[in-house]
Amino acid sequence: MFDRYEAGESAVLVHIDFADEDRREDLVELQLLVDSAGAQQVGLITASRRSPDRKFFLGSGKADELAALVAATEANVVIFNHALSPAQERNIEMICQCRVLDRTALILDIFAQRARTYEGKLQVELAQLRHMSTRLIRGWTHLERQKGGIGMRGPGETQLETDRRLLRGRMSTINKRLAKVDKQREQSRRARRRSEQPTVALVGYTNAGKSTLFNSLTVSEVYAADQLFATLDPTLRKLELQDGAIVLADTVGFIRHLPHDLVAAFKSTLQETREADLLLHIVDCHDENMGDNFEQVQLVLKEIGADEIPQLIVCNKIDLLEDVNPRIDYNDEGVPTRVWVSAQQQKGLDQLREAINDIVGRATLELTLRIPATAGHYLGQFYRLDAIQQKEFDDLGGCILSVRLLEADWLRLVKQSQGDLEDFIVEDSAVE
Repeated sequence: MFDRYEAGESAVLVHIDFADEDRREDLVELQLLVDSAGAQQVGLITASRRSPDRKFFLGSGKADELAALVAATEANVVIFNHALSPAQERNIEMICQCRVLDRTALILDIFAQRARTYEGKLQVELAQLRHMSTRLIRGWTHLERQKGGIGMRGPGETQLETDRRLLRGRMSTINKRLAKVDKQREQSRRARRRSEQPTVALVGYTNAGKSTLFNSLTVSEVYAADQLFATLDPTLRKLELQDGAIVLADTVGFIRHLPHDLVAAFKSTLQETREADLLLHIVDCHDENMGDNFEQVQLVLKEIGADEIPQLIVCNKIDLLEDVNPRIDYNDEGVPTRVWVSAQQQKGLDQLREAINDIVGRATLELTLRIPATAGHYLGQFYRLDAIQQKEFDDLGGCILSVRLLEADWLRLVKQSQGDLEDFIVEDSAVE
């Protein structure tokens, strides 16, 4: 159903330098994406514009230049470093007489190549179907099927309508299958909560070295390579620390302007990030775009609802810097905020384990809550977290709860209750 790259497929790249910061993309990143997809760059068109052209995105003059370059290089595909509207995509395909992909379609194709698990393949297909549903064209109206019978005059179901119906049916089937997988994941998360094993998730910009660090910490063999989106499917491993074991989760890398179709399709996978007790934000400290990449990850975390979770910044690839040794940086309260490591050379891993152990050990709360009878629905949330230590009822039908839970879970509940739970606190104390 979907176009696929083949090794050596030739591509002409198009990059527009916009004055608006929100529209800007990185040309080097596009070239890395194309390389990760398995295509070969045979040409490049660049231009500067204040805003996209409504018909061709890059302007009619540049569109003619693009068509000439495609003909001269015999390219198989044109790849834009920006999101195109369906109309712009069709107009460029007509003038260039070849396939046209925008940035979103390119990333979706890479994800399709990287997906290995049943869940990952379903999620990618769902994202592709959502993207494709806005790009169906009336190219098959000559295949209209007539409805017979009195009072049924006029054209029947066109091929376009058939395609839309088939897409909706397939998307519904995938959503049902993903719902079953999500239930299985939720059962695993509940088991981890009952065993009081905190979950620490690795997040960061793609190609920052998350999988390499994951392998070094857990002695695993997760696929890792110097390319964008080398790994896609989440992997969980147990990691022993000084004060007990945790569950370490390796997740998909983020990228600026991550397609919304992917964010929606990967809801269950990103759930591991949203429900983690600590995020290890892996940063490539050798990358000149480190600051911008850091902000892009923060934006994605906010989009998926994981911005309230405590973070430990892990500055990776210090072996590429001069005079930088493994170390832990602390804030004024003595809490680790940043660790400098080299996952490739396995430097600073002891310091990283020490920092994780310190933060996770501080992250447990014991609270006493007086919940009125009118707010009894909150009891179920504490039961699901297996956090209730003791329960008593008062004369008014209210409930006095003694709970023990991770700080990240408490903050999540407070946010969901819009602050109501904080009003029920009788006393609280952090467990050191």
